[in-house]
Amino acid sequence: MTVITLTKANFKEVIESNHFVIVDFWAEWCEPCLSFSPTFQQAAKQNPDIVFGMLNSDTDEDIAEFFNIEQIPCVLALKDQVVIDGVIGVMPSDKFEESIQQWRDFDNTEINRHFAKKSLAAK
Repeated sequence: MTVITLTKANFKEVIESNHFVIVDFWAEWCEPCLSFSPTFQQAAKQNPDIVFGMLNSDTDEDIAEFFNIEQIPCVLALKDQVVIDGVIGVMPSDKFEESIQQWRDFDNTEINRHFAKKSLAAK
C-alpha cells in the first residue's frame, strides 16, 4: 500500500473512514523527518491493512496544532478516530515495527464503548 498525502482537504475523511490510521507529521526542512520517511514507506508496504498517511506540519499547521504536535517527526496511531499512542523522533525500522504491532494489538473496545455512551447521552 502506498502512503497517502494528508492535507486539510482529506484528513477528516481519511481518519473517519478507516479503522486504523498511522500519521507521520513531518516538514521538508526537517532532516530527521526525511531520514525516517523510507522507514515509514516500508512499513506501509509491509502492513497493507493499515492506512499510512504523511502530513506536512508546515503546510497544514492547523492540524498539527490540533494534535499538539510540537516536535517532528511525530507519528500518531489512531484507531476509530481516537489517538491511542504517539512517538516523537526517528525510529529504526525494527522499533517502528514493534510499535505498529503494539498498536495493532491495542484493544480500544472500552474507549469505543465510552464514546458511544457519550454520543447517546448527547442526543
